[in-house]
Amino acid sequence: MAEESPLIRSLRAAVEAAPTDVPLRLHLAALLLDAGAPAEAVSQVAVALQHEPTSGEARALMLRAMGGGAAAAAPAPAPASDPAPAPEPAASPAPVVEPAAEVPAFDWRTAEEQLSDVVQPRFVEPVTAEGDEGEPVWDVETSRIGLADVGGMTEVKKRLEAAFLAPMRNPELRRLYGKSLRGGLLLYGPPGCGKTFIARAVAGELGAKFISVSLSDVLDMYIGQSERNLHDVFETARRNAPCVVFLDEIDALGGKRSSLRHNAMRGTVNQLLTELDGAVADNEGVFVLAATNSPWDVDSALRRPGRLDRTLLVLPPDQAAREAVLRYHLRDRPVEGVDLGKLAKKTDGWSGADLAHLCETAAEAALLDSAASGRVRMIGMRDLLDAVGQVRPSIESWFSAARNVAMFANDGGMYDDLVAYLKKAKKL
Repeated sequence: MAEESPLIRSLRAAVEAAPTDVPLRLHLAALLLDAGAPAEAVSQVAVALQHEPTSGEARALMLRAMGGGAAAAAPAPAPASDPAPAPEPAASPAPVVEPAAEVPAFDWRTAEEQLSDVVQPRFVEPVTAEGDEGEPVWDVETSRIGLADVGGMTEVKKRLEAAFLAPMRNPELRRLYGKSLRGGLLLYGPPGCGKTFIARAVAGELGAKFISVSLSDVLDMYIGQSERNLHDVFETARRNAPCVVFLDEIDALGGKRSSLRHNAMRGTVNQLLTELDGAVADNEGVFVLAATNSPWDVDSALRRPGRLDRTLLVLPPDQAAREAVLRYHLRDRPVEGVDLGKLAKKTDGWSGADLAHLCETAAEAALLDSAASGRVRMIGMRDLLDAVGQVRPSIESWFSAARNVAMFANDGGMYDDLVAYLKKAKKL
């Protein structure tokens, strides 16, 4: 290809700055086609199709880049009613020139037919929320998973069973020893390691309803409304007891009041403390699970007895759990010859989110290769191993911060389990 034009260079920089701008990417692809760079144009169009799979302009450009537009570009035959042109005088035969080999057009319909037995269509039925119009409606779910669905994490399951689940499953022993049917548990650890999934599994083990609450669900711009929202969450849980209330990112919802500059957030923390104490209503049958990546930023009052008084460190998945996570994210994708055990060994220290990104990267590579060659192929072990070299684990920064806390702020042995793990992993 000749020297790249300034316009193409400018467009390439603009696409890198705005990777989701589909019209801009398609404009660059068209210019690349005109400049004699069909392979690069195909890559640009393939990325555009990931963002807008129904784009007619992108599909037309893909066919054009693959040579599928050749038939459309040929001149139409003259109508039958037109007089035939007069024959031209015979001339010396022109030298025969072999036509250039064309890249086969990518046939999307054939590709989908080839994969129809591998990937079945899945549909999500719309769910209509129940409740009066204008009143806050909280999604009360029924968890259909249990701890058996959590791959690996043997130590986490043992601690959950001994400290939280066993007393709840044995009502006679619980009454004998005066154990209240309520409780709070704080799950902490690096991001993307399955804290939310474990909370759902706990609800499933208890046969309880499940309500998931995040910061955006509670906070409101009007004074006092955030506190009312939080109260409504616990009232809904009490009506549906036994119920597990899962408070995600508890460090944002219940951060240290000493470091909060706005009185509105201090009021929200105070309301949360009131609800956990059951000061306005009985919390019998309401189990509160909270999750955070930064337990050191949680208000100390939330950790007092009767509130979130038990903690559980959720670490990166072990090898068995990594195999389960990889299998889950590859289950609906066309794969062949994949050794999950080998992949799990090469991804030691990766979070569940990192493993999901690994599978997505490998699938993207196979898709782009299929689009460029015009032949659908399966996702193989090589795609996944190449992705291992491209994706970087995301939790090292968390361990850097946690190491300082474990060394200098482990008051009262609050982070003893974290210290033990860091020493075992030779990170301390």
